[in-house]
Amino acid sequence: MTEPTAETLRVLIADDHPLYRRGLGQLLSAVPGTEVVGDVEDGAAAVAAATRLQPDVIVMDLNMPGLDGVEATRQVVAASPHIGVLVLTMHDDDDSVFAAMRAGARGYLLKGADAAEITRAVAAVASGEAIFGPSVARRVLEWFAAPRSATAIAVFPGLTEREHDVLDLVAAGRNNADIAATLVLSPKTIRNHVSNIFTKLHVADRSEAIVRAREAGLGRP
Repeated sequence: MTEPTAETLRVLIADDHPLYRRGLGQLLSAVPGTEVVGDVEDGAAAVAAATRLQPDVIVMDLNMPGLDGVEATRQVVAASPHIGVLVLTMHDDDDSVFAAMRAGARGYLLKGADAAEITRAVAAVASGEAIFGPSVARRVLEWFAAPRSATAIAVFPGLTEREHDVLDLVAAGRNNADIAATLVLSPKTIRNHVSNIFTKLHVADRSEAIVRAREAGLGRP
């Protein structure tokens, strides 16, 4: 392990395959300024280690015994929102991608990613960026490029296109931090959008906004 300094990027690895975990640890430890502070083989251990070690980034597999990577991510982000979670997995289906994003992951790569992609993604997540592998990025873009409900647009003509995007995610049950990561915007910008939406819809709170939006066809899976 590298000698800890004020600038050291501290990484925790969570993966149930010992050989992959070891190889990933060697890869990241060889990066100047990066320290692998621990590695664990399941989600529950990842949550416990995150609480104890407070790493900057957790490289998280999804398919692990016991507590899976999605739920582990949710628990880590809820308890320590400053910790960035980078999902590194074999699963590239929509359900896995969006479940991880909803749980609060800042990045999503497939295990076919090369060493440069992985090290770049770890650094990006540590700096607060949202980063996705090429195939995952295409899925996210396709989701947002899908035609919006004409009924919803007609019902809420006063909303901007971005406010429609935010309201759609609010209606899907996403929190502000999750929406910020998904849209690659700052949490403050999302808060402002949500406040504007409440004003334009003449609703008192998030629950009322969700009801209105779902009635108009927003919040699709």
